[in-house]
Amino acid sequence: MIERFFETAMWQTRFLVILAVIFGLIGALILFVIGSMDIFGVAKYAYVTISTGAHPENFHEDIVSSIIGAVDLYLIAVVMLIFSFGIYELFISPIDHNEKAIEDDKVLSIKSLDQLKDKIAKVIVMVLVVNFFQRVLHTQYNGALEMLYFALAVTALAVGLYFLGKVGKH
Repeated sequence: MIERFFETAMWQTRFLVILAVIFGLIGALILFVIGSMDIFGVAKYAYVTISTGAHPENFHEDIVSSIIGAVDLYLIAVVMLIFSFGIYELFISPIDHNEKAIEDDKVLSIKSLDQLKDKIAKVIVMVLVVNFFQRVLHTQYNGALEMLYFALAVTALAVGLYFLGKVGKH
């Protein structure tokens, strides 16, 4: 009797992950809103700059960098969504509206903790690539050696993305 009570209580503690699901969804929503506000701010800045005929120094780099920053926020929000959906499906219950997605093997279809980890890892790598690209836009190169380092970094990213795409495909 004590064993059954303990096992039932222990099984019910899985509902604690609902906190991670709820706050993960709230975090994703916040990041989507902030990313959208950033894009709106860039559009407003570009409109004002173009309509006044001004052309500030590094205008194009600033615009592209700001948009890439918003994309970065969107990608992190996607990580939060994947995490929330995956944790919910693994610990609480399969999501009924996700049946068609399971058949098509969509991104929100999570069947194991390893699959969740792999999907999150891939999106995190994409966040890092986008962040790298954003930083490169504002980097000043002072010689051939620095350009060589940049080329090697881009090559390393490309090779890493190639092998990341091969993970899980047999």
